[in-house]
Amino acid sequence: MSDGGTPLLIKRYASRRLYNTETSDYVTLDDISGFIRDGREVQIVDLKTGDDLTRQYLLQIIAEHESRGQSMLPVDVLNDLVRSYMTPGASVVPEFLQASFEMLRDGQSRMLQNMNAMNPMSKLPGFDALQAQQAAFLKAMTGGMSPGFGGDGKSEAEPGTEEETAPSGEDLDAIKQQLSDLQAKLSKLS
Repeated sequence: MSDGGTPLLIKRYASRRLYNTETSDYVTLDDISGFIRDGREVQIVDLKTGDDLTRQYLLQIIAEHESRGQSMLPVDVLNDLVRSYMTPGASVVPEFLQASFEMLRDGQSRMLQNMNAMNPMSKLPGFDALQAQQAAFLKAMTGGMSPGFGGDGKSEAEPGTEEETAPSGEDLDAIKQQLSDLQAKLSKLS
């Protein structure tokens, strides 16, 4: 999701105002949320102490979205997260969450690649613009968790890598089983 460069540095002043060091202006949590939705990584630091406040502000953004009725996290998941903070050996939770989001992004990328490869309309004039709109819509609907797309609407593959084929039904079943097994292990930790 990152643009590969350094994160956008946001400094918090003693007045609690947030300062964007790239554009030399003050920003709000909504602005920071927009940067992240657009695929930017951010780092928020206290100007006086140099403490990294990024995690604190990201959690605040999530809490504000949840309080506005933009609920993404079911109550059961929130309860499990709270329990994981109280349970010894909860170190598996961050890795599980990270792997889950990576699988989600990978699945979205494969879905879009398959839709584009199998679509006979791709030969029609203007299809590239329609495809770019589709990618932007998917990005907006998933809160920016969709894979990176260039201005041409095509997936950005790493140089020297071959495109992977779509997972078969058996692969998807295996992934679902792995997720189920991880959820069972997490439940046992509670």
